[in-house]
This record gives sequence, structure tokens and C-alpha cells, in this order.
Amino acid sequence: MDTYGWKKHLIRVNGIDLYTEMAGPENGELVLLLHGFPECSYGWKKQADALVEQGYRVVVPNMRGYSKSSKPEPIDAYTLDVIAKDIINLIQFFGCEKALVVGHDWGGIVGWFLASVYPDFVQKLVILNVPHPAVFVKTAPFYPLQWLKSAYIFFFQLPFLPEWLLKRNEYSLLEKLMKATAHPGTFDEKDMRVYKEAWAEKGSVTAMLNWYRAMRHQDFFDISAPGPAVPVRMLWGRKDATLSLILAKKSVEQCGNGQLVLIDEATHWLHHEYPEIVSAWISRFLKEEASGS
Repeated sequence: MDTYGWKKHLIRVNGIDLYTEMAGPENGELVLLLHGFPECSYGWKKQADALVEQGYRVVVPNMRGYSKSSKPEPIDAYTLDVIAKDIINLIQFFGCEKALVVGHDWGGIVGWFLASVYPDFVQKLVILNVPHPAVFVKTAPFYPLQWLKSAYIFFFQLPFLPEWLLKRNEYSLLEKLMKATAHPGTFDEKDMRVYKEAWAEKGSVTAMLNWYRAMRHQDFFDISAPGPAVPVRMLWGRKDATLSLILAKKSVEQCGNGQLVLIDEATHWLHHEYPEIVSAWISRFLKEEASGS
């Protein structure tokens, strides 16, 4: 994201400010790239320029609680419905009725929620390595290995202790968690420097954890309800250390028009490890929409 005239602005949405990066022609189709935990807008650096080059208007927000975006204190300020309205307001800020939405991890969960509950604002949805939230809640209890993989979620519910552990020794635990679940060399010194600068923003770590803590403050929609009717493409790294493949398969079954693409050697961080492959799949899918095929 060092070329193509990228601009950075604080954009007022839903009563907060989102520190947002944007580039591309104003008349291009709007593409939103939504990051997850514990990243920031920088996490899309390998896809953003490729999409701008193809003529899209690309907008990459730092989600609420991250980097220089606002960090409300109440936990219920991080429920999916509240965050979805951030994104809806962002779409409207750019004068659009809907957007092409790409999300990874928590950004993907927001994408699932938008496409399922507010489908009029989503033209098409690309999901990277995160299941439909209702599928996760309803399916995970029947798979003990997935419960084990998800143990960190329960740890994050505790007050104070998670913050202390994640902040100590210059965020060494967060760095180790990212590197341990990715292929060697995926995240270099520059990457970690950028992430640590974002984590060091006042209130960031607590705000990031509040996304998980807010799970107790919301009812996930019924898995038996119709899934998103908008076209969905799921890209999934088979070697994800925290999410089981069964969750991806059951998620795509919920879609009225969905397809699952497996990247055999990729982990949870597939957009970093295989950027050309991921960018190609995203571009192909978005072009299908543009051509009506």
C-alpha cells in the first residue's frame, strides 16, 4: 500500500472514527477489506494494490478498537450489530448503496453478519478462514478438538490478565502467536513493527479483546435460518491451527450461492503466505460479478 496514491483519513461513522486507508478511482466499484485479530489495515497490503490496479475503489478501515480508530470502553460497543453498522455507514460515506466485501478472521465474521442480516449492503462476499458465526456456535460443541483449539476465547473473557500477558515484553506473546500459526518467515521485522505500533495505541489491547468479550452480549442468529443469499466465495487454508475444516464446509452449506476454495498448504494467514493466489481468486470472483456471469 505504498503506491497508487493511498490516502489516510479519520472517517466518522456510527458515532465513532475509523482510521481508514483508501485508493482507486472514485467511480470504481467499492471494495472493502476488513481485517481481523490482531491485525490492522496493514494486513491487506498484499491484496490492496492489486485491486486498485484493476480499477476498484479500495477502502481498508482499521476496525473499531484497532490502531488509530476509536476505542469505546463498553464491551457491548463491540457486538456484531454495532460493528456492522460501522461498515454500513462507511459504505454510505462513499456514496454507495452496497459494496464488495472481503473479510479475514473477525473481519470475515462481520462480513458474514452483514451478508446475512443486512444483505442489501453487500454485493458479493469473500471470506478468508473464518466460519459463519452461527455455524461455529452450533457446531463446535460437537467437535472436542475444535473446543481445544478455541480455548483462547475463554481465556480472553477474563478481566485484566489477558491484557497483562499480551502487553508484557513488548507484545511478545501476540508476536509468538502470529508466527507460531503461520509458515516460517511469513511475518518479518517490519510487519511486527507496524503491528506493535498499532497495539501500543492507548486502549488498543483491551478494545481488541472486547470483540471476544462481546460474544457474551449477543445472540448469534439461528443456524436453521436462511444463510446469505448474496454470492459467497470462501478461501480456506487447510493448515489453519485454530479452525477446523468442518466449520468451513458447514458454513458454505448455509449459503444460497457459495463456493469453498481450499488452499492446501496455507494456514490461517493465507493472504500473507500465498498473496498472489489469494489475490487471483478474489479478483476472479469480483470480475464474475462485474460481468454478471
